[in-house]
Amino acid sequence: MRVRTDIQAETPYTAKVAPGMMKALVFNGNQAIGLEDRSIPKAGQGEAVIEVTLTTICGTDVHIVKGEYPVKSGLTLGHEAVGRIHELGPGLTGYEVGERVLVGAITPCGQCNYCLGGHLSQCGGTMGGWKLGNTINGVQAQYALIPYAQANMAKIPDELSDEQVILLADIASTGFSASESAQMKIGDSVAVFAAGPIGLCATAGAKLRGAGQIFAIDSNPLRLEQALKMGAHHAINISKQEPAAEILRLTGGRGVDVAIEALGRQETFESALRVLRPGGTLSSLGVYSGKLAIPAESFAAGLGDHKIVTTLCPGGKERMRRLMELVLYHRIDLTPLLTHRFAFDQIVEAYSLFSQQQDGVLKVAIKVQN
Repeated sequence: MRVRTDIQAETPYTAKVAPGMMKALVFNGNQAIGLEDRSIPKAGQGEAVIEVTLTTICGTDVHIVKGEYPVKSGLTLGHEAVGRIHELGPGLTGYEVGERVLVGAITPCGQCNYCLGGHLSQCGGTMGGWKLGNTINGVQAQYALIPYAQANMAKIPDELSDEQVILLADIASTGFSASESAQMKIGDSVAVFAAGPIGLCATAGAKLRGAGQIFAIDSNPLRLEQALKMGAHHAINISKQEPAAEILRLTGGRGVDVAIEALGRQETFESALRVLRPGGTLSSLGVYSGKLAIPAESFAAGLGDHKIVTTLCPGGKERMRRLMELVLYHRIDLTPLLTHRFAFDQIVEAYSLFSQQQDGVLKVAIKVQN
């Protein structure tokens, strides 16, 4: 299948990789990405190098390629990876070369004031925990350097496949965090605005947390159908219904206890505010690339006892271990979200498909190494 897109691939990669070199998906600005030869990284103190076996593409990667989130040109993209340990730097204990590991999208140091205060995602400062594919080279490559590896490599149980755990690195951790940050209580009613991969995981997370009535709001009928499979009770198609009016009708005018914004747009943020009961919580997961305003009317002029909480994907190896426990003991199964699979040399095509949401895509699995 040929996919047209505004994301431009550079000359297709065909050359063999020389010893000590690897292929990496590189962002070169102006909506241009392409596979390039890069040196295999070397592990320094406290670092590890993994041989990436499986990766995927995140909506944030698309924001980067489209110029909506700035990173330096020449950066290797990607922050979701499963791999085998290739090299261990000095200072690491309890790991062996060849072990399979899951690395979270957030790689905190575990030692700074923010980490020790429980805010691992904000390691070193605002959003500082997100390093891979943001401030350092990412994991859409045959090999990847993992910082603070002792705190960030979670061993994968032999019973679990790469595909069973890959989505825990980011979207599951992020989606589940919406209910955690909102301190959702058993029986709370929840509205999830946008049923993309993050919103679907937020729906599953609300169910795990013990929510009562769950509303999924989107314009894509296939995604709404998947939301129902993941725990939603009501699927509201915004092309057919006004979501706030419908949710207020179904809650008897009360509104919901928690509204989750999983898209990052002004209109969904406002809609989430409008469906909150007095004293309710808006849990925001979206990446906002433009101006965001809070309308006085939907915010009850600031007097409705509402709370707005934001969350960057929780990371670290203990978070990854706990999420893998949910998979291991059959509490969650995220493999239905992997709707498309590509070889690594097809990754630009995968970006095209994913960014345009074509062919019913939810997430793509990129097989890097066997």
